[in-house]
Amino acid sequence: MTRLPKVCIIGAGSSGIVACKTFAEQQIPFDCFEKSDRPGGNWVFNNKNGMSSAYRSLHINTSRDKMVYSDFPMPDTYPDFPHHTLIAQYFDAYVDHFRIRDRISFGTEVTRCERLPDGVWKVTLDRGETRYYDALCVANGHHWSARWPSPPFAGCFAGTAIHSHSYIDPTHPVDCIDKNVVVVGMGNSALDIACELSRAGIARRVYLSVRRGYYVIGKYFGGATLDADDPHPSEDPSLRYRLTPGWWQRRRRLKRIRELFGRPEQYGLPPPDYPYGAVHPTISSEIMIRLGSGDIAPITNIAELQGNQVKCVDGRTYPADVIIYCTGYDIKFPFFDSNVLDVRDNEVQLFERVVHPEMNNLFFLGLVQPLCAIMPIAEVQARWLATLLTGEYALPEGQEIRRRTAQEYRKSLRGYLKTARHTIQVRDCAMYCYGIRREMARGRRRARRRGNALEIPARAHEVRAADLVPAD
Repeated sequence: MTRLPKVCIIGAGSSGIVACKTFAEQQIPFDCFEKSDRPGGNWVFNNKNGMSSAYRSLHINTSRDKMVYSDFPMPDTYPDFPHHTLIAQYFDAYVDHFRIRDRISFGTEVTRCERLPDGVWKVTLDRGETRYYDALCVANGHHWSARWPSPPFAGCFAGTAIHSHSYIDPTHPVDCIDKNVVVVGMGNSALDIACELSRAGIARRVYLSVRRGYYVIGKYFGGATLDADDPHPSEDPSLRYRLTPGWWQRRRRLKRIRELFGRPEQYGLPPPDYPYGAVHPTISSEIMIRLGSGDIAPITNIAELQGNQVKCVDGRTYPADVIIYCTGYDIKFPFFDSNVLDVRDNEVQLFERVVHPEMNNLFFLGLVQPLCAIMPIAEVQARWLATLLTGEYALPEGQEIRRRTAQEYRKSLRGYLKTARHTIQVRDCAMYCYGIRREMARGRRRARRRGNALEIPARAHEVRAADLVPAD
């Protein structure tokens, strides 16, 4: 390469800031645009960008030491599972430590991204500017666009219904004090919210509406954090770990879960009708106590809304003043037209979960649903992209990249129930990142043989003088 490409980074959440830090270290020119007034994305409570799903009592579910970036540990004073305020402080400290705060344009929203015929990205900002880039790196997160039951439940509800995305605490945005509350869902947010509302003096009654059985994992296994034995994604897993079949690891973990926590049906929950690992497990150390104490009543899926009550598929009815839908999120990119990227049923097929197979200058960071934290995965992804952008690494040829993308996507879906939740699932974080590093090694050999294949149109350099021209 005669020059390095200039990159537009969308978002300064946990994935965007590690891209900024990595690109800055490699002297890759970039602009980063963040709609909010501070970094941290989803972990900033009451984020001014309106996209955070953090509630007041939220704590992390993966342990502190497995959530950190490899070169910036969390303080030893942090607990094993820190509160969201500490995580937001950690991200603030990260951008200041690596001196990238001034490289981020806060309070700036990207409203449109258009790929021109010669491959240049035309980026329009909310303040009426148009800029041009050689590559586009999307890090806008995927836990901000609420997904509601589809089709919606039959009937009409006379109470108040909200999505967990807008839940803050027992009195905001809806007053749940001394109310009959139905929580719909069995994910982490559903169990957190149900447990919080079931404590003495808050809700009159909490019902947990469950469509299917789930495996529930506590945060500790015999005094150690649930992920204590898992390698950090930034480290190469040991040979023994790599050679251990996935089915054997899952069988061993399920045995341990049953020894420590029993089976879901022992707490009144439906038994899972699928093998362990076919659905993203739910993490909660409190739900068993709340169910066993009668503070939460498990009920079946809702069949019909009937004014101030809900009728379930088993024919039983329950009083309801508030319904909280914890039904997940849709993957959306509002700055793309459908002819650039049309996401349906949350399906986004990318080479190694990062590079668009048809546009090799379009990247996505952190667009995964892992069993671990996203932060160390995004770090490995950003380092890989840096080698591509500097010319050290070369992507496979077009036909090969498309074949491998389709093949890996089909493989990633195997063993999971076919739901919108599992389209971007990463089953084993350490092995996924190990695969990225192996691909980096192969790409370095390709680069030495034939040079870097990233398209950098000459026009992108020429139009930079027009960066501040108002949008059409």
